This record gives sequence, structure tokens and C-alpha cells, in this order.
Amino acid sequence: MNKIHTNNAPEAIGPYSQAVECGGLIYTSGQIAINPESGQIESNDIKGQTTQVMKNLTAVLEAAGSSVDKAIKTVCFLADMNDFASFNEIYGEYFTSKPARSCVAVKQLPKNALVEVEVIAEK
Repeated sequence: MNKIHTNNAPEAIGPYSQAVECGGLIYTSGQIAINPESGQIESNDIKGQTTQVMKNLTAVLEAAGSSVDKAIKTVCFLADMNDFASFNEIYGEYFTSKPARSCVAVKQLPKNALVEVEVIAEK
């Protein structure tokens, strides 16, 4: 198992890796909308936060030698399911290969984020 790290995505805010590679697959940790340059969530709306999440995931996957085009499965967490359509609009711009996906509403996310996404991708 290889740990993946890039400065182009936020540092882990707990005892975990940005991603790990195992058996030719990349497993990302969930990404929230933290801008890696400021260390803060800068957007207050779902579209802005989803865009930052996708940038973070893209950076982690690229550091692992993969890409969003090689995604097999995503798991998406929304703080409010009323944001589903707006989330999908941005998500669809990045995951054009349409990987398998689960999307659930949760009571609360770290740092009161509106969205969190994790990915399993081929190397």
C-alpha cells in the first residue's frame, strides 16, 4: 500500500492520508471544499464548494498517477439534499465518464461543509 500526498490539495485534518494506492486502485479520502492555499472553505454555496472539492480530488488523483476519467466509484455526501441538482451540475462537468455513485444526505460534515466526495479510481 502506498500513501498519496500532494500540496495541491488540502492537508488531512485528521489521522488519515489524502489517498492510498493498493492493488492498482486509488482510494481517496473524502474531500471537502478547503482551498489548499488558504486552508479555509471560501465558498458559502453548493456550486462553489463542489467546484473546490472537484479541484481537490483532481489534484489527489493526478498525484497518484490517475484522473477523474479513471474513476470507478464515487461516494457523495450532501448536507442538504435540496442541493442535489446544483451539485450534479458541477459534478457532471468533472465525472464525464459517469462512474458508479452513491449520494446521501448527512446531518453534518467536517467544518460545516456542504459537500464531501470520495473516489475509487484505476491507476
